[in-house]
Amino acid sequence: MEVELLHQPDSAIARIQLDAGEEIIAEAGSMIAMSDALQVNTTMRQGRRGGGIMGGLKRMIAGESLFLSQFRSYQDGNEIWLAPKLIGDLLVYDMEGQDLIVQATSYLACSSKVDLDLGFEGIKSVFSGESIFWLTLSGYGKAILTSFGGIYAIPVDGEYTVDTGHIVAFERTLDFNVTKASSSWIGSFLGGEGLVCRFRGQGKVYCQTHSVSAFGSIIGSLLPAR
Repeated sequence: MEVELLHQPDSAIARIQLDAGEEIIAEAGSMIAMSDALQVNTTMRQGRRGGGIMGGLKRMIAGESLFLSQFRSYQDGNEIWLAPKLIGDLLVYDMEGQDLIVQATSYLACSSKVDLDLGFEGIKSVFSGESIFWLTLSGYGKAILTSFGGIYAIPVDGEYTVDTGHIVAFERTLDFNVTKASSSWIGSFLGGEGLVCRFRGQGKVYCQTHSVSAFGSIIGSLLPAR
């Protein structure tokens, strides 16, 4: 499987080339174009922990589609084009047995041997107050993540603080807790910072340059009353 990213960082799209026997599991509705020879199925299953009805319901709770789209190639040289719903960037992350924690809305696609689940981090983040749910990706293969705006990596060695609305993903080697940005809750919210994640350990945090919730608040305030 080869993934080529085009039109980065503001309007990124992924061109994925598949050989015979290869599959890619994508967020429903993300396919833009594809070779006629690809077989397409709709599934609620992806991975040993994220499958079936419960797996689909978990994704719905996290703001994702109930279903996933499965694209399988039976011959070499097939291709598919995938794009996210929002304007932004894409990242290809190579899974080599480690765990990657991904904000649910940042998942676009992955190889068939990558497991997908809403784990403890997802439940923990319910208390963040910003409706953020995180998926756990594990296994082997490629994962394609999307962001709102540009995406960049921050190497963490020790402690680091990131606004919850700007997190795309982080490596499982990092521990975290959700807390207020300043020393007081009043100061945090009056200052506009709200809640943040404080990371500890060694690993990478992947961030996006813009916040979906902040953008939605601005656009919402300009719309006429219904």
